Amino acid sequence: MNGKFEADTDSALDSVIKSDYSNINGIVVSRNGSIVYEDYYNGFGPEDAQHVASVTKSIVSALIGIAIDEKYIESADTKVLDFFPEYVPNANAGVKPDITIRHLLTMTAPYAFEDWREPLDQMCMKPDWIQYALDLMGHNGTIGTFKYSTAGAHVLSAIITRATGKSAREFANERLFKPIGMREIPDDPVTSFGFDQLFGSEVKGWVNDPHNYSTGGWGLTLTPRDMSLFGQLYLNRGEWEGQPIISKSWIEESTAMNANQYGYLWWVREENGIFAYSAVGDGGNIICCVPEKGLVVAIASAFLLHTPDRWPLIRDWIIPAVNDKL
Repeated sequence: MNGKFEADTDSALDSVIKSDYSNINGIVVSRNGSIVYEDYYNGFGPEDAQHVASVTKSIVSALIGIAIDEKYIESADTKVLDFFPEYVPNANAGVKPDITIRHLLTMTAPYAFEDWREPLDQMCMKPDWIQYALDLMGHNGTIGTFKYSTAGAHVLSAIITRATGKSAREFANERLFKPIGMREIPDDPVTSFGFDQLFGSEVKGWVNDPHNYSTGGWGLTLTPRDMSLFGQLYLNRGEWEGQPIISKSWIEESTAMNANQYGYLWWVREENGIFAYSAVGDGGNIICCVPEKGLVVAIASAFLLHTPDRWPLIRDWIIPAVNDKL
């Protein structure tokens, strides 16, 4: 343990994690850029990268912002199909041609599936995931209505590659991970597309699809310290040691409160005067940023169904512990 809270707070936090959040494998809490609490469980340590599931989406959001900043992409209002000239919509394309990058970032594009019942397993069995995702897009609803889609986030990863000539993994290593001191993700290509390789025990590096696009909605492995650094970059409004990594305007747009409580692949919330934005993945993986407190809480967890929300842990235990240090 590398705790800097009071000893009794350290002990109480450790106890509640073990009793109520037992699938947490690692937690790093930083305040104003300095680690104030760090601990690991279930045999994991600070060097162990773990699959962070949909936290990947917020990384992809950052990469889209960087690509726009660097003029690889004109704007967030560029039409999605502009990047896929080989794709020919059928006669019943609906609003598909009108869908923009911003719609994918905000989860406000319609899809041909019921809310929260996306057939992700079907996409993963296809030889061309992007073709499948584009076929789904634009049906069964109107642009502007919130509908969560992991396939849409995967299309964003493909857009990064189409625009920059590099996979999201390569672009992230060069423009995001390396500049802020995160671990660079090695090339460890997936060749067998079973559950364990895509979602389970054999996930390594950053999962790719059959056409070598990095998965946009899941599949990235990070250490809790890496997660903390990424959160701190957002608290820094996109700057790192005086160098611009992501534009301040992109950070602000990405994390602004709105009616859907969802920014550009970030969840946003305000409760009892506390504003926070979070990258959230299944199983309790989270990077929670609380700007007013200068606080980043990074938690890596093993995937389990029906895991407790991490917000009560952050709200009831971690934020009060930080307040006690002010």
